[in-house]
Amino acid sequence: MYQAHGVSNAARNAAARGRRYRVLFALPILLALCGILSGTTQAPVRTAVATAAATHELEPTDRQKRVSKLVGSVIERSHYRQSPINDPVSSLMLDRYLESLDGTKSYFLASDIAEFEKYRFQLDDAILTGALDPVFAIFNRFQQRSRERIAYAVDLLKHEPDFALDETFEYDRAKAPWAVSATELDDLWRKRVKNDALSLMLANKSWAEAHDILQKRYDSLQKSSEQITSDDIFERFMNAFAHVFDPHSNYFSPRSSEEYRIQMSLEYEGIGASLQLVDDYVTVLNILPGGPAAISGQLNINDRIVGVGEGKTGKPVDVIGRRIDDVVQLIRGKVGTNVRLQLLPAGAAPGSPEKIIELARNKVTLEGQAAKKEVRKVRRGDRELMIGIINVPSFYQNFNARAAGDKDYRSTTRDVRKLIDELKKEGMDALVMDLRGNGGGHLSEATALSGLFIPSGPVVQLRETGGRIEVLDDPEPTTAWDGPMTVLVDRFSASASEIFAAAIQDYGRGLIIGQQTYGKGSVQNLYPLDRYALGADPGFGQLTVTIGKYYRVTGESTQHRGVQPDITLASLISTEDVGESTRESALPWDRIKPVQFTHDNWLKQTVVELEQVHEKRIAADQDYQSLLKDVQTAEEFRSRKFISLNLKTRMAERERLEKDRSTKDASNGTDKAPATQANAATKPAKAQDAPDATLGEATQITADLDLIRQQYMSKLQTRR
Repeated sequence: MYQAHGVSNAARNAAARGRRYRVLFALPILLALCGILSGTTQAPVRTAVATAAATHELEPTDRQKRVSKLVGSVIERSHYRQSPINDPVSSLMLDRYLESLDGTKSYFLASDIAEFEKYRFQLDDAILTGALDPVFAIFNRFQQRSRERIAYAVDLLKHEPDFALDETFEYDRAKAPWAVSATELDDLWRKRVKNDALSLMLANKSWAEAHDILQKRYDSLQKSSEQITSDDIFERFMNAFAHVFDPHSNYFSPRSSEEYRIQMSLEYEGIGASLQLVDDYVTVLNILPGGPAAISGQLNINDRIVGVGEGKTGKPVDVIGRRIDDVVQLIRGKVGTNVRLQLLPAGAAPGSPEKIIELARNKVTLEGQAAKKEVRKVRRGDRELMIGIINVPSFYQNFNARAAGDKDYRSTTRDVRKLIDELKKEGMDALVMDLRGNGGGHLSEATALSGLFIPSGPVVQLRETGGRIEVLDDPEPTTAWDGPMTVLVDRFSASASEIFAAAIQDYGRGLIIGQQTYGKGSVQNLYPLDRYALGADPGFGQLTVTIGKYYRVTGESTQHRGVQPDITLASLISTEDVGESTRESALPWDRIKPVQFTHDNWLKQTVVELEQVHEKRIAADQDYQSLLKDVQTAEEFRSRKFISLNLKTRMAERERLEKDRSTKDASNGTDKAPATQANAATKPAKAQDAPDATLGEATQITADLDLIRQQYMSKLQTRR
């Protein structure tokens, strides 16, 4: 079987080859479980945990030294790159590790970085021999700088900043140089603290209130820093090492392994989102299909959680700088209770308007992941076309029910076949398969779902580390729909979604519309490391290693490039920020030999005509034009690196944004009160407020396709 929730388990094919390990095959949620993780109960570990006291420096443990050598051996032997662990790898490890500690270049000095150069070609030896002292020396210096910076930030709160001064804060420092002196860092932190205070004052806080909130925030940040454990640092470094090879190879500490087990077993109770800590912000890494967040549609990937409130009226607790374990515990709770999240939207600069959403805690359920249908009527001349839409959030399968012999077990393919049968009874003329946001799931479901629409034949090729290639065929005995269809995708459509979309495109079975997909075309093995250790409970954790890539029937990989749509639609998701091509160590695109398959060419002839009609229609579509304006605004914000620290300037900018939003709401026909600064920060956001312009236009394109197909079929009959 292939596990759902962004991780796939290749037991079906692996068993035939005698493989011992679990195979992961999708856009993973794994990064949420790396570093300082979204917490759960600590898995039993038979080692003392060293916690940093004010003057205590962390040191590696004997267990970590053994694990590092084991992880190095497994990656060197099994990773798809087949690269030795050597000095070039060590150099990249140092860069990755420093970035993971201080990605905003706000703590280390240039002199620190220069001092660390002596380790540039020693970290490969640290992995292979377990000599981890350089790793902890770097972290202990970071801890020292962190204490200095936080103490300085607290000291700055003694005096109110001058909010009338015209100056800017560089909040995106990924490409900035390291500060050469403490004075330079002082100025950077002065502006950071001023921006923190200004953001609160824009939310109608007085300086006194902002002072108290920031005092607690910085105290919490210091406390969280002092709670970092030796295992936290070891896990961070091991992932810096694994990510040199590719971004989907990861090391899980015992605690992270337990969190992984909870998510994979669907025992997750909360909001159904994977979180990670990015520059003191708890950031949404992934949204689990079937969870409350996915069902509500209010939470987005890369949103930053700045406050958490209990129940419908609980005052949000400031969580900036808090340890992620603590934040997760605030979010989780009893099923059926509510939690309120105060969010800084994805891509927004610090101090931008925040929003509050309310979610009901629940379990991630199979029903919540299930495919769903709707029908939209589209008029073309004197005809009213019935366009069926099937939304597929993930490629799921109830493996437990299937293993128990339940003939009616749930799966994506089974559910979609039933929905198609229902839509056909309702008179469906054409079909939209909506795979936006679908990060993957069971590979077997991707091949089976493809089989509902294509004739018998190959669906995807899988190439393993050693070069062996396996061709996976369509397992479905009959098709479910042979009429016109489109597949709607976006940048978050990944892995199994890309296999399905590629097969539909390669066979010429339907048109792909939307956005270039994610480009995750690799396969991971899960290695439980405890099996290599002596003793009943060694606490070694587990490791995922990329051991293969998959390829289209044309021989081209979807890795890195994804699936290119036949017709592109606007999207708020930036391909510059999201996708495999944005990851530094991503495996490259390549191709292998194609396999024999049948391609229907008629669809290619329709694209130019469909695009012409599409361009003419969206020019007069108010909803779509509003979407284009939102995309332009988002791109402008993403391109900014600096933000004003003048209160009047920021207030004017916020008022302009609120005015634009109010104008948009009015044009959409929504009945909303004016979005003042006060209610902008307190009124819960509703995903249904804005129309889905992308799905609306996809429906129109599909209706156009149906008409063109009818004309094409008529011409064929005339020729005969």
